[in-house]
Amino acid sequence: MHTKKQIAPRSSEDISAFVSKILDEQQAETITILTVKNLTTITDYMIVCTGRSQRHLQSLAETLVSTSKVEKIAVRSVEGRRNSEWIVVDLYDVVVHLMLVQTRDFYRLEELWSS
Repeated sequence: MHTKKQIAPRSSEDISAFVSKILDEQQAETITILTVKNLTTITDYMIVCTGRSQRHLQSLAETLVSTSKVEKIAVRSVEGRRNSEWIVVDLYDVVVHLMLVQTRDFYRLEELWSS
């Protein structure tokens, strides 16, 4: 009798560390992990990082999505892929904001979500 191998549940903290590692390996800049679970019910962590160009942002998003799927981490959605200065990858308990430097400077998400 064959039984499916159970995948160990991952905590949102583990997923945020995984995402941070992937972004670092892909040379994302200024990676910031924000703990927002006491501020919103939408997600536990927000990760904000900077890419060097629109193409770099697209590459970061593509790598993050494909690696997450391989690791059996659910991807809810990806917004802003084409010619964007801001791409959002929603992994349910971790939401990742990939931004160009001028966009990050303008929106200042770290200040908005700091507790």
